[in-house]
Amino acid sequence: MSERVLVTGGAGFIGSHIVDALIAAGHDVFVVDNLNTGHRENVNPAARFYQLDLRDADSLMDLLHSEQPTIISHQAAMADVRGSLREPALYTTVNVVGTLNLLEAARMSGTVRKLIFASTGGAIYGDPVELPASEACPPQSARCVRREQALC
Repeated sequence: MSERVLVTGGAGFIGSHIVDALIAAGHDVFVVDNLNTGHRENVNPAARFYQLDLRDADSLMDLLHSEQPTIISHQAAMADVRGSLREPALYTTVNVVGTLNLLEAARMSGTVRKLIFASTGGAIYGDPVELPASEACPPQSARCVRREQALC
């Protein structure tokens, strides 16, 4: 069954490969990217491209209303750790408020059935006791793991 899929950050390395795979599987794909770190030439020509920042809630709402996606693959984020330490307010606005805007637009569209959210292993697994961490590794914060190790 073909789905209408929105890939945020679809002009980036990971997002563009997701777009390629979705198109190869026969899905109708559109991309939202602000081109802060992504590149327009990375976007598969079979996908519709919208240069849009997730902080622009009204434009995002309008786009989801017109495109009516059934699935969203959320890959957009500012991910540079050093940059986030220099400009925490910017990174919070882009990553947190941008994601909140996307979630609200998805809810208001009434068409989105599934949202796929990408995250880093460090954010999910913390400092696992065993390396490499597999997907069977239980989610935990780094603080909890260190505390458990200190109590041992």
